[in-house]
Amino acid sequence: MAKLLTLHGPNLDLLGSREPSIYGTETLEDIDQRLSDQCSAAGHSHSSFQSNSEAELIERVHCARKDGTNFLIINFGGFTHTSIALRDAVLASELSCIEVHLSNLFQREKFRHHSFFSDIALGCVIGLGAQGYQLAMQAAITYVNDHDRTQTAKQTT
Repeated sequence: MAKLLTLHGPNLDLLGSREPSIYGTETLEDIDQRLSDQCSAAGHSHSSFQSNSEAELIERVHCARKDGTNFLIINFGGFTHTSIALRDAVLASELSCIEVHLSNLFQREKFRHHSFFSDIALGCVIGLGAQGYQLAMQAAITYVNDHDRTQTAKQTT
C-alpha cells in the first residue's frame, strides 16, 4: 500500500465560493474526499494538506520525506509562480509529483504562465477543473503500482 499526499496552496480553502467562474463550485473537502475514495479503491492511502502559509507547506513536504509518503500531487496556487523555497523542498524530498491547476494558466495573466514546478513534476494537469485532481490521482496510482512492481521484480532477481 502506497501513501499519496495532496498538497493545496493558498486560497484553495475558499474553493466553491471563490471566483466560481474560474475555479468551479466544488469545495476542497469534496475534492479531497473523492481523492481519498479513489485511492482507497486502488488499495492505497491518501491524505491532504492545505495551507495559506509557504512555511507550513515547506514543513509538510519535509515531513512527507520522512513519513513514508510515496507520491505528491501538488497545487501550490499562487506559490507556483513565486516559490523557489517550496521548489527546493520538493526536490529535497526526492518524491515524484504531479502538478495540478484548476484553471488554464495559459489563458490567464502572463505572470501565471511560469511554474517553478512543471519541470520537476512527472506531468501537469492544467485547466480541467476539479476533474484534474482525479486524473492526476489516476496517473499517480498507476505510477506507484508500476514502481512497486519494478521494485518487487528487482528484489526477486
